Amino acid sequence: MAKLQSVAIAAVLRKWGKPRAHEGFSARGASPAAVCKHRSVKPRHIAVSIGAAALATCGLSSAPTPSAQAEPCPDAEVVFARGTTEAPGVGPTGEAFVEALRARVAPKWVGVYAVDYPATIEFSTALDGINDARTHILATAANCPKTKMVLGGFSQGAAVMGFVTASVVPDGVSPAEVPAPMPPEVSNHIAAVALFGKPSTRFMRAINDPAVTIGPQYVGKTIDLCVDNDLVCDTGGRSFSAHNTYVDAGMTDQAATFAANQLQASWAADVLAQPPATGAAPGPQATPAPSPLSAPVAPAPQAPVVAAAGPTPHLDTAPVPPGPPPGPVAPPIAPLA
Repeated sequence: MAKLQSVAIAAVLRKWGKPRAHEGFSARGASPAAVCKHRSVKPRHIAVSIGAAALATCGLSSAPTPSAQAEPCPDAEVVFARGTTEAPGVGPTGEAFVEALRARVAPKWVGVYAVDYPATIEFSTALDGINDARTHILATAANCPKTKMVLGGFSQGAAVMGFVTASVVPDGVSPAEVPAPMPPEVSNHIAAVALFGKPSTRFMRAINDPAVTIGPQYVGKTIDLCVDNDLVCDTGGRSFSAHNTYVDAGMTDQAATFAANQLQASWAADVLAQPPATGAAPGPQATPAPSPLSAPVAPAPQAPVVAAAGPTPHLDTAPVPPGPPPGPVAPPIAPLA
């Protein structure tokens, strides 16, 4: 635990007590030195805002050039940021999540992108992750517009991805010192956001960083999971060991089910939005005959009736005898006086 000491952790421990000897963040394969994408820097044991100090340290005055897509575009892609001190890649939580998601959407092709950032105990380096994730998301949306992305992160990585979705720059941070929020239309390319152990407002306040706020366009697409008593994400939590139990607690499966449903709905919406397929140009079509009720029908011409020789018979079969001759007409009777 002494190797991982920093003001960030010390601030939390002063408030909520020192964890037991077996508790703490995993330090597998990690170096306490913060390594930026452009050059190495000396270890620093101060927690600073995810803003100007990180930019000055890593020389990130502008967003990197969007990365090129080396492979064909997948049906979906998980963009995942690992947790503090985890080895490069997506980390154990990310691996379990991706495996569960692939099983739920097979045979769809699900690619993976591991956010490139130091993930050290110095939360200031989280800005590297925000920059890298944002750059990759924008490049994927431009180069693979049909690919649906699932954003995810564990612990510090969850904070990184939460800031990526933000619609505004956090209070107290200069907009000139951090990446601008992503354009609103990018949200159409993102089907789901899965966060595991995202640092609580209490935790972020203890290390003097702004709270993680999900952007309004992503709230309905986000599943935000926290194990009970997790010191990092649970407001009343006091256990570091609980922070490493998301796979065993079944929460990676829970998030995979949520993300799979979001992906299926997004794919279905794209199919419905496609215009109907067009074939060869249609030739001239005959005008359909009008229905009997659509217009009056002129009667068919009748053949002329030719009178036959002799008397025309009556409708009855027997001839009708002539009646009696008319008698004299009586004079009118004068009215009585």
